[in-house]
Amino acid sequence: MTFGVLGPLVAADEHGPVTLKGPRQRAILARLLIARRRVVPVRTLINDLWEDPPDGALGAVQTFINTLRQSLEPGRAPRTPATLLVTEAPGYALRTTPDAVDADRFEAALTTSDLSTLDKALALWRGAAYAEFAEHPWARPEIARLDELRLLAVERRAEAALAQGQSAAVAADLRAHITSHPWREHAWHLLALALYRTGRQHDALDALRTAKNALVTELGVDPGPALRQLETDILAQAPHLDAPTATPATAPIPPPNPRPEPLLLGRTTELAQLTPTPPRLHLALISGEPGSGKTALAEALTSTLAAQGWITAWGRNPEHPDTPATWPWTQILTTLATHHPLPAAPAEDRFHFHRTVLSYVDTLARESPLLLVLDDLHRATEETLALLAALVTEPPPRPIRILATHRSTQITPGLAELLARIAPAEPTRVYLTGLPESATAELVRATTQRELPARVLHAIHERSGGNPFFARELARHYETEGDFAVPAGVREVIRHRLSALSEDARTVLRQAAVIGRDPDLDLLITLSGNENLVLDTLDAALLLGFLTESGPDRLRFAHALVRDTLYDEVSESRRARWHATLAHTLESLRPNDIDALAHHHLLAGSRAPADRRAHYAAAAARLAESRFAPHEAARHYRHALDACDGDPRTRLELRMGLIRNQAVTGHLHTARDQRADTLTEAESLGDPELTARVIAAFDVPGSWTTHDDPAIAAQVVAVTERTLTALPPHRIADRARLLTTLAMELRGTRSTRARTAAAEAESLARKLADPALLAFALNGRFLHTFDHAGQSPERAALGHELLKLATQHGLITFEVLAHLILIQANSAQADFATADQHATAVDQLAEGHQLPLVAVFTEFYAALRHSAASRFTAAEATYRAAATRLDTAGMPGLSHGLLPLALLSLDFQRDPLSTVDINADWGPYLDWVRPLALLTAGDRPAALAAVRALPDTPADLLTEARLALLARTALALHDRDTLERAHTELLPAAAELAGAGSGLLTFGPVAGYLTELATALDR
Repeated sequence: MTFGVLGPLVAADEHGPVTLKGPRQRAILARLLIARRRVVPVRTLINDLWEDPPDGALGAVQTFINTLRQSLEPGRAPRTPATLLVTEAPGYALRTTPDAVDADRFEAALTTSDLSTLDKALALWRGAAYAEFAEHPWARPEIARLDELRLLAVERRAEAALAQGQSAAVAADLRAHITSHPWREHAWHLLALALYRTGRQHDALDALRTAKNALVTELGVDPGPALRQLETDILAQAPHLDAPTATPATAPIPPPNPRPEPLLLGRTTELAQLTPTPPRLHLALISGEPGSGKTALAEALTSTLAAQGWITAWGRNPEHPDTPATWPWTQILTTLATHHPLPAAPAEDRFHFHRTVLSYVDTLARESPLLLVLDDLHRATEETLALLAALVTEPPPRPIRILATHRSTQITPGLAELLARIAPAEPTRVYLTGLPESATAELVRATTQRELPARVLHAIHERSGGNPFFARELARHYETEGDFAVPAGVREVIRHRLSALSEDARTVLRQAAVIGRDPDLDLLITLSGNENLVLDTLDAALLLGFLTESGPDRLRFAHALVRDTLYDEVSESRRARWHATLAHTLESLRPNDIDALAHHHLLAGSRAPADRRAHYAAAAARLAESRFAPHEAARHYRHALDACDGDPRTRLELRMGLIRNQAVTGHLHTARDQRADTLTEAESLGDPELTARVIAAFDVPGSWTTHDDPAIAAQVVAVTERTLTALPPHRIADRARLLTTLAMELRGTRSTRARTAAAEAESLARKLADPALLAFALNGRFLHTFDHAGQSPERAALGHELLKLATQHGLITFEVLAHLILIQANSAQADFATADQHATAVDQLAEGHQLPLVAVFTEFYAALRHSAASRFTAAEATYRAAATRLDTAGMPGLSHGLLPLALLSLDFQRDPLSTVDINADWGPYLDWVRPLALLTAGDRPAALAAVRALPDTPADLLTEARLALLARTALALHDRDTLERAHTELLPAAAELAGAGSGLLTFGPVAGYLTELATALDR
């Protein structure tokens, strides 16, 4: 049977096309073809066929499959297993031969450079791939992949034709190709080369210039080195371009990258254990839980040994009650018959049949080593097991390896008897546990065909337990749904496995699931009320692989997915009652288990007292903060507020806890607004100590020197000053926190009050020996180290002290701040090697603790690195991408005007006489670019008036950047007063890069500006 998907879907046998009835039957066939011989779960088929599956969806799919089988395997005898469209848990697979699908033949042809082969491959296309399924989400990735390969084939064919001297034809063909796909640089390269070889040098150069214009104008990227080199070679009429057999002057096109088959990962040791050639017939057993990769390991061994010249044959034990008794051996013998004829008439009685098979494999193994694989031995019939036992207990003296796989959780009585019988033969036993995290990550990447964040890879590994099937399904589910819920296919497999237990046992396991991933046995017995039932269920669940036991009373669900499936089977009403029982029991049994108490009180809902829910949620929030889990802390604070309806003072402190963690986790806008409301409410109660605690609760680090909301900052300053006046003298720590708050809220000013507050706060904090308080005070001091240019060495010293303090005492947010300060300070001094180290460290912290705002700074830093290295095109692209992230970061004090300023810094480094667009959104930088814009417009008097009206340079992270603009203006105007001002203010930063102290952008070395200014001043 062959299939065509490069155009409308068709199937044909030796008699011609076969009838495919109905759109859903055709969709199922297409879906199975796209899976490329892999199993597609039934649930996936249902979801792909219907947006809202009807109640009878499962039966409908089964009907479609049966009808499709009749079309694809019309000669199959009744009650014999299908061999093409097969049923394999948890769904169906289409076991096509390697050359049965035109798309597979097309891909195989791309590995050659033979022109006729490539012509035949392109001729396979009858229209768009999977043409009738283009609107279906499940088909789009495969359609896009095949379309990309077709473009590759067109270009590879052009290469082959050029090599045969067909330059004129190639030029004509590629014109149409490039018109539809103007961004393919290699196609432009081939076109230009073809034109040159036909004597059209002018047209060849014009094609290259057109390509360059398209890339620069539309995409903002420069042509690659291959196109640039070709232009140089054409202009020089390089001899190698003339040779028809010459390789085009470009990197060779890599081979096509079809979707890979499932990978064998993390099993190197096991494969090595199975590879050596045995001196005589030897049995190896691969066992493990469902989905652990037993079959994949067997397939890998088969491929390895087949490549070494072994004869290999497989027999599968299908899950069908009407399967012939020795069906796996029938499959094996049928395969072996292609190497050596079978005996004319195998004996029918068991004894003589076994002797015949023994003699046959012995004869075959005389020619070459032999590998026989029996897959899924836990499903084997008595006759299948009996023949295996006969072979193992009477082994021929030949190099024969029999490999059998079976589930460790489904040892049938027949299989148990076989294992006991063959034990004296000492078979090799390989038990597959979960993959290590690194291998799980690689498997996920292969499944999704992209790189996922480390936290996502870690979550998939944790939830799957390293089980390859679970990991793949979780990865696919995350790709489509964006969460880590139990995938439908996994849920079906788990429920099927659970059906082996009695209903009472399943109820006990559901109760265990309500307790959590690590169910406490005493709690479970209390909840169940039947100790014997619990212990009996435990024994069965351990055997079936649902639970693991690391010691007496130390239980754990083998996979989080098993626990979640069981939990979801319990109604919400029953869950709430069970959680309430557990919460009450825990209070007397383990009163210090705060996390568990908060968890069960929360999920008990109204069945638990509101004050207890609020109490444990608040305690869990504080505990989460102590181990720096801000997302978890914010969630618990929110739950505590929802349950708390009592003392307003308690609510105020809970709200500040929530606000603090919202700010840390990136919800700055919400945190600012709620903070202002909370301060107003706190002050209205007339308790300065309470107000001081509420103000001090917002000890969130700040790295930028411009306020996001000046009005709220002014409100905080006013409330803080009043609270400081009313605060009792003995509240020294509170006073230090309030003084630091003043320093934080008066950032970006030259306020004497701010500097004295910062100094006093630091002095008090050092005396109190409170690491967190000292870190906060150092933050306040940092924000006032901008009184003049060139203070990066002072900030570097402060950053090093803060980093040491934070790492010693586990102050993660201040450790992040310290790295950001050191990125800025080292960038100012052009020490990018050190700055890079801090950027890497802070990115790792952000990834590990899910701190999204850090990436805003490190992405801008990446653009700065490009800028400092004169990679201006890359810098511009990175700035634009970083600004997109910044748009949603809730930091207007940083974002307003930053992108235009960053782009201007690139323009000025490329051309000091660049024009300035006054209509851009310059934000707080408008006054500093206005004189240059006026000069661009030719209005020198207005520019001079604008520059003389400039205020004092703001005391912030972009002081040197503004002074660079001032210097550029002064040099253009040749105004002595402005030249003097620029030289005087820039001089302390002579060793720095202008603006790089921000860690975001640079206008180049300050020394260059100083030299030009000194020359203009005749110094």
